Amino acid sequence: MLFDSHTHLNNDTITDEEREALVLDIEASDLSYVMDVGFDLESSRQAIDDAEANSWCYAAVGVHPHDTDQMNEEILESIKDLAAHEKVMAIGEIGLDYHYDNSERDAQKYWFRRQIRLANELKLPIIIHSREADEDTMNILKEEGAFSRDRRSWFPKRKGPDGEELPDSRVLIHCFSSSKEIARQYVKLGATIGICGPVTYKNNRRGKEVVLETPLEFLTVETDAPYLTPEPFRGRKNKSPYVEYTARKVAELKEMEYSEVARITCENAKRFFDIK
Repeated sequence: MLFDSHTHLNNDTITDEEREALVLDIEASDLSYVMDVGFDLESSRQAIDDAEANSWCYAAVGVHPHDTDQMNEEILESIKDLAAHEKVMAIGEIGLDYHYDNSERDAQKYWFRRQIRLANELKLPIIIHSREADEDTMNILKEEGAFSRDRRSWFPKRKGPDGEELPDSRVLIHCFSSSKEIARQYVKLGATIGICGPVTYKNNRRGKEVVLETPLEFLTVETDAPYLTPEPFRGRKNKSPYVEYTARKVAELKEMEYSEVARITCENAKRFFDIK
């Protein structure tokens, strides 16, 4: 039982034949579910097509910060229309990317805010992309009510490590690459932390610290395929079945059985996306 909580079967570099091969790989693996995450309008439509074609696939729709220079009201309205599909479970991936700055920062921040507001309007989970933008990402999420009492009231509470009920804001910080201190702040706000392939890299001390610091109840595992391939396949295109290696590293760091980490992170993702 595994859930790849963030993948891109919809990636525009993947041919139809490659997508068919990936589907076969997924169906031959231990994966139970994948979340196919949109990054612009066309990829959001493709994510829905993938979800319609495969019972184990669900979709998220949204516009990545790289593409916000081309964003407009018409596209936002189209994203809203797509979000009404029964297999769309989240708005994402949205956020800020100050590493590449492919879009002007003002545009990134403006459309990040608008898409958070859309998620709040629709009462949907949010998948966040944040790279070298920790302070602005957290401030905007707070200012737009992503951690508000109202938002948290829409979703059932989660069980904490001691069995206590804790607020869940249904905000997933995908491919978390920040410090354990920032992870701790997000956990207090009711967010979820997405762990992906780089945690398997020998020199990724920060990623390992985040896993050690964060209760398993607040973690999901993901690939971000075709990017961020874990060891021992680093250098190849990533694919959803490789999420197993991320889960195994989490189990090693947590000193837990792999099967238990796979089960709990799968249940975490199912709860986060409200998949029954």
